[in-house]
Amino acid sequence: MPKQLIPVANRPVLEHVLRNIRDLGVTEIGVIVGDWAAEIAEAVGDGSRFGARITYLQQHRPLGLAHCVTTARDYLGDDDFVMYLGDNVLPDGVVSIAEEFRTRRPAAQIVVRKVADPRAFGVAELAADGTVQRLVEKPQQPRSDLALIGVYFFTAAVHQAVAAIRPSARGELEITDAIQWLVTQGAEVKASEYDGYWKDTGNIEDLLECNSRLLGGLDAGIAGEVDTASRVNGGVVIEPGARVVRSRIEGPVIIGANTLIEDSHIGPNTSIGRDCVLRAARLADSIVLDSASISEVTGLRGSLIGRFATVGPGGRGQDSHRLVVGDHGRIEIAA
Repeated sequence: MPKQLIPVANRPVLEHVLRNIRDLGVTEIGVIVGDWAAEIAEAVGDGSRFGARITYLQQHRPLGLAHCVTTARDYLGDDDFVMYLGDNVLPDGVVSIAEEFRTRRPAAQIVVRKVADPRAFGVAELAADGTVQRLVEKPQQPRSDLALIGVYFFTAAVHQAVAAIRPSARGELEITDAIQWLVTQGAEVKASEYDGYWKDTGNIEDLLECNSRLLGGLDAGIAGEVDTASRVNGGVVIEPGARVVRSRIEGPVIIGANTLIEDSHIGPNTSIGRDCVLRAARLADSIVLDSASISEVTGLRGSLIGRFATVGPGGRGQDSHRLVVGDHGRIEIAA
């Protein structure tokens, strides 16, 4: 599945993104899609549940972020717009930055954040007033610790910039090159520093950390069934149809609809999808996707279990495990 559809706190990463965009007052959202177009459309729908209208825009090859702007040219027209990368989670939102852009309307306004190692990012060098002086993509010797974090506000001026640049050494049209073109041409390009929680969910460790963070912000509530032999502590969400039997749930945890937890110890920092079955399991700091099954396995921590995966006993061995299991996988754990 595309990484944008992996759930954090039982919602796909892309859903968190779309809700943040809607919070900006944006009701027309174009989603750039490639080979996973059908899966993304099935998961997201037409946008009505977000209070928006979604249009899917096909990009036939992944040729860079600036190429995404080219792909969306007819859809965008000459409107101002926000470009928001679909694997970035910013739970505190960027509403105040959007208001800055609406008020001043520079040709472009980027969102930056201080990072420990800027070499993996596009890096912005700023004047004292926040005006962008220079952008460099993944510099080996950064002159700034301000990384671009995947949210950009543009006027129609960016279309001329995108048309003027050429592919980079990696064969892509870089959005940093387009913004740098605007700077070189004397257009006003501003930067706003984001100081809230931010995570690019591109790897397992970051995904699990993001899951833990968002779980901590959920409103606890038990809509399913918890028997008298079970204990539920901390911030726990149990969705309708879920059952907890002779188990201990240590929040923050979310348990999806119609899931069965039996003779198990779940949490903290764990999300379990819909229609799962966990029996005699010990699981913490993990994500379990819909319809997975885990039985007679203890010591699971920091794991990602895919849809319809089965994890169960298989022999004797160590009592601690870390797993990344794909959809429909089957794993046997030494007991």
